[in-house]
Amino acid sequence: MVYFLYEWLRDLDIPGWGMVPYISFRSGAAVITSLLITMGFGRKLINYLQRKQIGEEVRDLGLEGQLQKKGTPTMGGLIILASIIIPTLLFARLDNIYILLMLVTTVWLGLIGFADDYIKVFLKDKKGLAGRFKILGQVSLGIIVASTLYFSEDVIVREKVLSVTGDYKKEIVVDVETGMQEVRVITNDVKSTRTTIPFIKNHEFDYAWLVPFAGERGEFWRWLIYALAIILIITAVSNAANLTDGIDGLATGTSAISGATLGILAYVSGNIIYSDYLNIMYIPNIGELTVFISAFIGATVGFLWYNSYPAQVFMGDTGSLALGGILAVFAVVIRKEILIPLLCGIFLLENLSVVIQVAYFKYTKKKYGEGRRVFLMSPIHHHYQKKGIPEPKIVTRFWIVGIILAVFTIVTLKMR
Repeated sequence: MVYFLYEWLRDLDIPGWGMVPYISFRSGAAVITSLLITMGFGRKLINYLQRKQIGEEVRDLGLEGQLQKKGTPTMGGLIILASIIIPTLLFARLDNIYILLMLVTTVWLGLIGFADDYIKVFLKDKKGLAGRFKILGQVSLGIIVASTLYFSEDVIVREKVLSVTGDYKKEIVVDVETGMQEVRVITNDVKSTRTTIPFIKNHEFDYAWLVPFAGERGEFWRWLIYALAIILIITAVSNAANLTDGIDGLATGTSAISGATLGILAYVSGNIIYSDYLNIMYIPNIGELTVFISAFIGATVGFLWYNSYPAQVFMGDTGSLALGGILAVFAVVIRKEILIPLLCGIFLLENLSVVIQVAYFKYTKKKYGEGRRVFLMSPIHHHYQKKGIPEPKIVTRFWIVGIILAVFTIVTLKMR
């Protein structure tokens, strides 16, 4: 909105007005606005939820300090959603296909999570929204994302053109005024389902390679395999973030760390100079997503003000489903989804701990007549709680691991 206002009033001599087109300026403004919304709206929403006695129902799992959380306001994810959407609408370019896709993702998953929380809190149904409807919503979003990225003419990547010898084609450009010659690599903007493979230089993976048998129906099969991959990524990461949101500040802080890392990857991928220097895929217009992810970082960091131990509010599924889905779609859009297991390692660990626990319990019950467990409790953060480790220490250590994973993720830009 501010960008379009600048375009309309660009001839006016307003001090500092010329900074508006710069992504760095609008990203900074988005962070500040997001934090202000979180601080202002957050306090009012918490007070409202407390007056209406909209609190969390806590099951007694035998965890230290658990029962003290009973009645803590929930549905705080509304704070996060508002703090992401409003700054994005204000400072991002709303004619950018990637910005529109991220806004749809935020609203879509936010509504699914809100429906789940509403059923639990207002309709007093502890089961919440049926699992099949959650999955249906996530699958539907995956189809929307895949279709947009696959068919939209605005979604392109810039590739270097190869010669028959396997080298990059080059051209000599002569400056008319100085007579200086410059050798440039010839590039071409193309539609592609390629994505980045970490740690390997000059190599990318194309989903189309998975269907070499496609023949005349190749277009459909390429889209289908691409859509299935995106659906799997969105569903896995979104649900993993939901599982991680089990103790105060864990999902929020972990998401902020992952978001900041993805912001760096988006910025360098959308900058032709940095992408060429780092020898990574250049994606035109993707740099605008830095504004969105800045609002995301501001929202998660601001929410920590209220969600850190002891939490004054829980985000509920309204926030956790949206946070995981945003990170998943963002990684897909900037073509760094293969990095998700590394970057979102905490989410992966939480998810795996549940899968291992359930699978081993069922296996041993069938084999020995009684179920046995690998962990004292799953997800794994509850395992450490059962061992007597204080909740703030568990969260802090998980954050440290998340930061280490984020550093390794960024290092992959040069470790090739």
